[in-house]
Amino acid sequence: MKKYVNNFEVTGFVAVDAEIRQLASSSVARFPLSISQKENNGKEPKRTSALINVEAWRKNKNAQTLCQLTKGALVTVKGFFKPIEWADKETGELRQRVILAATDICVIDTAEDAPEEPAAPKKRGRK
Repeated sequence: MKKYVNNFEVTGFVAVDAEIRQLASSSVARFPLSISQKENNGKEPKRTSALINVEAWRKNKNAQTLCQLTKGALVTVKGFFKPIEWADKETGELRQRVILAATDICVIDTAEDAPEEPAAPKKRGRK
């Protein structure tokens, strides 16, 4: 029987600055990742967007990389899907959601993709 692995890789923009909490030996960053998909429905293309909750844990010696997770940063996130369950404080009703637990985050330098400044036009002299 084939073994299935719970993992993902997705690229998107950090929607808001990551909320970073430092614990005794590790740190956690939580942030929403904005992803989008272009779909062709009939004549006009349509872009569908969504926010995905991401959680990234790092040992404190590696936590400085979490500071790069600022609003607008383009990142590729690798990790696994993590189901979360809790009881609602008011009703006691069981709630659940799925987050993306990041094992690897790569911040993409968008300055490399930007077009270069056009050269200044050369002035023509009169003959």
